[in-house]
Amino acid sequence: MSERQTPDREQREHSRKHKIGTNTPRCAACGLDDWRVIEEHHPDTRKRDTLVVLLCANDHRIVTDYQKDHPRERAGCDERLARIGKFLLGLADMLRIILDRLYEHGKELIDQANRASSR
Repeated sequence: MSERQTPDREQREHSRKHKIGTNTPRCAACGLDDWRVIEEHHPDTRKRDTLVVLLCANDHRIVTDYQKDHPRERAGCDERLARIGKFLLGLADMLRIILDRLYEHGKELIDQANRASSR
């Protein structure tokens, strides 16, 4: 056992992985795989839906903030349609983060290619 891997830490790691339902947790948006910061996210903003997506704490905070700007449904609305709409907006929020990262990585690769050509 390494200096950092104490029995208490092993128990915390086991408990956390059990809670989120996987021994290989990974953020669906950025790929981070540190079990200590992976959280469950409900794309439709309501815990009544069984679908959860694993996100790191930072990405979870960002998409949760995006959800606060989603349109509110009125009393008496078609609940099924509202639920589908909330779910689609929640997925779009996660894709927004992924697309931003793809754009950043693409620009960085072009910058590296340009630097390599000037050597």
